[in-house]
Amino acid sequence: MKLPYWHVDAFADRPFAGNQAAVMPLDEWLDDAVLQAIAEENNFAETAFLVKDASGAVDWELRWFTPTCEIRLCGHATLASGHVLLDPANGFGHAERVTFRTRKAGVLEVWRSAAGYELALPAIATQPGHYPEAVALLGAAPLEVWRNPDRYNVFLYGSEAVVRGLQPDLRGLGALGDDQFICTAPGKDHDVVSRVFVPGGGVDEDSVTGSAHAVLTPFWAEKLGRSAFTAHQASARSGDLSCRLDGDRAWLGGACVTVVEGSFYLPG
Repeated sequence: MKLPYWHVDAFADRPFAGNQAAVMPLDEWLDDAVLQAIAEENNFAETAFLVKDASGAVDWELRWFTPTCEIRLCGHATLASGHVLLDPANGFGHAERVTFRTRKAGVLEVWRSAAGYELALPAIATQPGHYPEAVALLGAAPLEVWRNPDRYNVFLYGSEAVVRGLQPDLRGLGALGDDQFICTAPGKDHDVVSRVFVPGGGVDEDSVTGSAHAVLTPFWAEKLGRSAFTAHQASARSGDLSCRLDGDRAWLGGACVTVVEGSFYLPG
């Protein structure tokens, strides 16, 4: 079986930056074990699988797999999927907007924008809390800890330099489960800087994390006293985003670059 395949660098305006995703439209859903094996073979933070939605309510069904598990929400692979589907050269018939039905994150959408694309994700609220087990493993004590029951954890630091210098115990963090550990601070060249660790989900340090910015958008909108700001994820590959809070939605903007287009061969 030959499956269409795109390798996209998301939240990047050039190759070899941003976050890598594989985008694979399918005629129908394959067995979950096969999807997981494909994602493991791709070995990106996420592989996005798409099937045309039969209900007519949205354009596509969308699921995301890391090399080790299926996840609830992934922003950069959704942006990458929008990039593939909105490119007229690929022949999917979408012009300015494409919508996705997901299993646990509701309906998502990607629009064309002046900067490339805008992605609408559910804004994820956090509350002040404590997570001493994680704090002990991050390498520096944060000023504040904010948490969401769905395994999103924000650790606020006082400076970008501290966030960039973190050397967490990734094995220890991974033992706490598939939590996101979102470390953030005010930025120098951007309003906000962050690093994101998800070792329990198969991604030690994520390159640019859309779902984390669905958390950071309401968090920093409140801290900054405004609904829109710029963000930089300070991973080795790094990436830039615009963030905008609109009601219960976080709108994330950025560019995408196609690096590889081809076929994935699946044994018959």
